Amino acid sequence: MKTLMVFDFDDTLIDDNSDTWVVRCLPDQTLPYFVENTYRKGHWTEFMGRVMHYIGDQEVSPERIRNVMETIPLTPGMTDLLRFIIENKNTIDCIVLSDSNTMFINWILHSSGLQAAVDQVFSNPAKFNDNGYMEVQPYHSHDCSRCPVNLCKRKVLELFLSEKSNGGVDYERVFYVGDGGNDLCPTSCLRGQDVVMPRKGYTLEKMIGKLKAQEENSSLKARVVSWRCGTDILQEVRASTQS
Repeated sequence: MKTLMVFDFDDTLIDDNSDTWVVRCLPDQTLPYFVENTYRKGHWTEFMGRVMHYIGDQEVSPERIRNVMETIPLTPGMTDLLRFIIENKNTIDCIVLSDSNTMFINWILHSSGLQAAVDQVFSNPAKFNDNGYMEVQPYHSHDCSRCPVNLCKRKVLELFLSEKSNGGVDYERVFYVGDGGNDLCPTSCLRGQDVVMPRKGYTLEKMIGKLKAQEENSSLKARVVSWRCGTDILQEVRASTQS
């Protein structure tokens, strides 16, 4: 029986938003209004496609983009947590489930030297085209009204758990670590022995509080433990794996 760690990426594993950090690669480090004003709620990935196209128009090289992205800091305490996961890979699986993109996430994990902690990354696919422009595609399509049009994290997590179960791996406990509004939906597929860990003061913690206040029989069955830094998560995981 294994433990599964599920991490969001932006404002969770890293201490900022990778999609907004990338603007630092521009000469004036800002987006013009005619690009910034194109965002529509629930369509962030489409917006990021336009952002990356604009960055390409400014002749910012892929190398420059990568160098800037590799300066984004991990959230305090996450280094120790990821090292603990690496040291216990025989009993802990770890996935990243994020609405960022595969290229940003893989760059940042590799630059940290801690990529061995993560078994799989589920995020919007990204690549550079022949002109040196980064293209970001939606992860999938779905019919969940609660999630952005390009990614329902609950659907991804349910499919992952189902495939693992079919392969003979059933997790004794799942830890879901996140911060944002799109992290609420996947918590509904967690069980009573699982743990959802919202970052203190962020949207997910507030949404869980409202959900529990409004619903006597909440769809959230998992235990809720808030965190401020990776050390808080490490203490909870260590206590769980040693019990």
